[in-house]
Amino acid sequence: MALMELYTVSNRVWILDAEHVWKSAEILEDFHLGDSALELLLENGSVSYYPVDPSKPKLPPLRNPDILVGENDLTALSYLHEPAVLHNLKVRFVESRIIYTYCGIILVAVNPYKQLPIYGDAIIHAYSGQNMGDMDPHIFAVAEEAYKQMARNHKNQSIIVSGESGAGKTVSARYVMRYFAVVSKSGSKARVEDKVLASNPITEAIGNAKTTRNDNSSRFGKYTEISFDRKYRIIGANMRTYLLEKSRVVFQADNERNYHIFYQLCSCAHQPEFKDLRLLSADRFRYTCLGGEVTIEGVDDGKDMEDTRRTFALLGLKEDFQSDVFKVLAAILHLGNVEIRDSGGDKSSILLSDPHLAVFCELLAVEAGELVRWLCHRRIVLTAETLVKPEPKKRAVNARDALAKQIYAHLFDCVITRINRALQVPGKQHAFIGVLDIYGFETFDVNSFEQFCINYANEKLQQQFNLHVFKLEQEEYMKEDIPWTLIDFYDNQPLIDLIEAKMGILDLLDEECLFPQGSDQSWLQKLFSYLEASPLFQKPRLSNQAFVIQHFADKVEYQCRGFLEKNRDTLYEELVAIMRASEFPFLANFFQEEEQQSTVNSRGVKVRPARPGVKPANRQLKTSVGDKFRSSLSLLMDTLNATTPHYVRCIKPNDEKLPFEYDSRRVVQQLRACGVLETIRISAQSYPSRDIRRWTYIEFYSRYSILMSQQEADLSDKKQTCKNVLQRVIQDPDQYKFGRTKIFFRAGQVAYLEKLRLDRLRRACVTIQKHVRGWSQRRKFLRVRAAAVVLQEYIRGKRTIRKTVSAETLKRGWASVVVQRHWRGYRTRQVYQIVRWATVTIQAFTRGWMARKRYKKMVEEQKALVLQKYARAWLVRRRFQTMRRLVINVQLSYRVQQLRKKIEEKNRDNLGLMERLTSEANARSQAADRLHALEAKLEKLANEKASWERQSQEGEQLNADLQEQISQLTKHVTELQKQKEDLEANVQEQRREL
Repeated sequence: MALMELYTVSNRVWILDAEHVWKSAEILEDFHLGDSALELLLENGSVSYYPVDPSKPKLPPLRNPDILVGENDLTALSYLHEPAVLHNLKVRFVESRIIYTYCGIILVAVNPYKQLPIYGDAIIHAYSGQNMGDMDPHIFAVAEEAYKQMARNHKNQSIIVSGESGAGKTVSARYVMRYFAVVSKSGSKARVEDKVLASNPITEAIGNAKTTRNDNSSRFGKYTEISFDRKYRIIGANMRTYLLEKSRVVFQADNERNYHIFYQLCSCAHQPEFKDLRLLSADRFRYTCLGGEVTIEGVDDGKDMEDTRRTFALLGLKEDFQSDVFKVLAAILHLGNVEIRDSGGDKSSILLSDPHLAVFCELLAVEAGELVRWLCHRRIVLTAETLVKPEPKKRAVNARDALAKQIYAHLFDCVITRINRALQVPGKQHAFIGVLDIYGFETFDVNSFEQFCINYANEKLQQQFNLHVFKLEQEEYMKEDIPWTLIDFYDNQPLIDLIEAKMGILDLLDEECLFPQGSDQSWLQKLFSYLEASPLFQKPRLSNQAFVIQHFADKVEYQCRGFLEKNRDTLYEELVAIMRASEFPFLANFFQEEEQQSTVNSRGVKVRPARPGVKPANRQLKTSVGDKFRSSLSLLMDTLNATTPHYVRCIKPNDEKLPFEYDSRRVVQQLRACGVLETIRISAQSYPSRDIRRWTYIEFYSRYSILMSQQEADLSDKKQTCKNVLQRVIQDPDQYKFGRTKIFFRAGQVAYLEKLRLDRLRRACVTIQKHVRGWSQRRKFLRVRAAAVVLQEYIRGKRTIRKTVSAETLKRGWASVVVQRHWRGYRTRQVYQIVRWATVTIQAFTRGWMARKRYKKMVEEQKALVLQKYARAWLVRRRFQTMRRLVINVQLSYRVQQLRKKIEEKNRDNLGLMERLTSEANARSQAADRLHALEAKLEKLANEKASWERQSQEGEQLNADLQEQISQLTKHVTELQKQKEDLEANVQEQRREL
């Protein structure tokens, strides 16, 4: 069926409108090929003619049938286009007060600017365990889907929350983390889920600020990884931050504020614990009053400060750490009030008596003279010498502001790192769910370096989203065996290459930052020279200070002023040295050389820093902000690509922050920017991705059986029946495809089928109404006739009674009936009571007899148990005693044999000892004989002394030798005697033992 055949009378279309973007109109006359106009009836009652080119008719988009208005899923709309999406969101948001709507795999969340009772624990438990399409769209449904897929597929998940400032990203991310905290309680004393939730007030205090679009705008990107154990309970979390807007510390636009923490601190200036900081009110500090706004309507900064300090304590960050943080924050405020004077001749000066300078130096323990010198001077190192050059007031102010920004950036990273440590508890991570709360695509009247980085990040996220969506589509088509060809969609890889490739915008920016005399204007000229051929890069017609980039969402003009300064993010080395030499360790650690890019917590696990570290591309250049952001963004993309993503697109319905007010122009701008309309366009070119346009064969048969003829309604093969009906009803086979389990329709076909179904139902209704009305009239007539007959009978009976029977007879007859009724009731009650009493008596005796019988049986069983107990105990004891006697007999026999063996061995040893003793006695007698022989020889020698005088010396020597031999023999004999005594004693002892 051609689409033009749907442009018939009573069908409705959408036409462009300057105020509401699109407005509805009804077709008054059928459109035919060759017509030059389409006659329409507008909602205000006026008639309009829509011009159409007869050669190439371009008709207005059709409006969806009423059955599809207010659908939970935008992809379920029969006509997928911009006005249908806008109208569906408006109906749900304004009329039904529903803020959540699905768009395929995307959850569209419209900020109601009002607290709604849809986030309680009861709602959380209602969504827990449910499939994503079973209940109404909700942020909890997305969180449950991520949690369920993590547990079922054992794969890490990511929830990407994006949108404009003020669209509700931070609140949505907070509800996601609260859902995980409720449904996956850790069950430990550490209460990790409470700590994860407690980190939000701190990060909002130090990273959120009031802007013209949002009172609580996140000025940094945050990716929070919530860790789960094998039982899928929360065991910790880790945060990574991206591109903190440091420039807000020293400058705010009109009607904006600095970071909340400064105003919270100033609101507590009167409290005793903050007296040493010498704080003033927020309107007396330069860094907190530049925007002209120091308060927010409905916000109590003092109460928020109490919440911030309480969450610090809940995370285990002690009073000392809090005191150091507040001291640094107060020092930044005082630094902003340091007055820099113009001394003439491109020179500047600061009075050492400046009270704010004294407080700053006292709080941070730095030397005032050195600080004053290097704020107003600069060291220039030449080849042969080093010069100290005075700085003009403007550069001195820039140096002061750069120091304040650098200190705050280090403080921010330090707090995030300490929060990460506090969120780590013992236990091994099994899986994680990441929640990305990041800025959406932004375009302002004046777009600077921050907007460039933000839009660059959104280009990367949009690319990741496109690849993921088409991957899911391809998997679905392959699963259903549907012929599938690649759909043409916007590929932003050329734009990403334009920004980050070699000789791209960031590369040229880093190159220009290398030159000492580099400027924004010279960098801009390089862009025009190198990138002029790119169709995505343009030069503005009326400005030489800007360049234009065609992003996926819109064309944005960027002012080049300040790009180099913000990309360099330089701070004079002399000022860094002063901070590094501070006697305040908390501050000095900020400026130490970063030898490690990760810290180690108490359990030996590396905790990633708040911002991933990167290596400089050029050693001569300190890593630029753009290079850092590009590297951290690449790491984020790697993380997201390794997880299963879920998307939440937050929409800001109006700029006035009015509850449930819908500005179509602002909404459509955001839908284009966040990729929702691109998703709709892709779905319109293919087969829609969810629900109503992917009927199963059973569902299609059930809904469209009214279109089937009696011959086609073959219940035995419903699949073939569906094919036959579709081939007959829709002539173009390209408008639908048959899968293995589902039927896929292109845009508009379900609406056409619904129209045929409604026409058939309308004709059937007319027929049914005709027969029902005839039947109703006949039934009404029969009831009236029956009532008339009854009335006639009654009246005639009354007349007959009055003529034939007296009133006294009637009264007596009625009285007798009443007496009979009461008497029969009395007799029946009496019989019932007798039977009831007899029944109760029988039951009582029966139950007593049964109870006694049961009791007697229980007593017998108890006595049998007692007898069995004693009998079994006696048998066990007897068996034990028998076994013990047998064991003792065996042991006695074994020990007797062992003793006999031992006696025999001792006897053999005794015989050996006796033989040894005998041999020793013989040796002793022989030694005694030798001794007597020697004595005789000595006597002989004495008699012959005179003759032996010449040999006296030899004799004396021989005598000494003999004496020595005698002593040795004597000693030997003594030892033998002792050994003999020992042997005899040993023998006696062994005999006693035997």
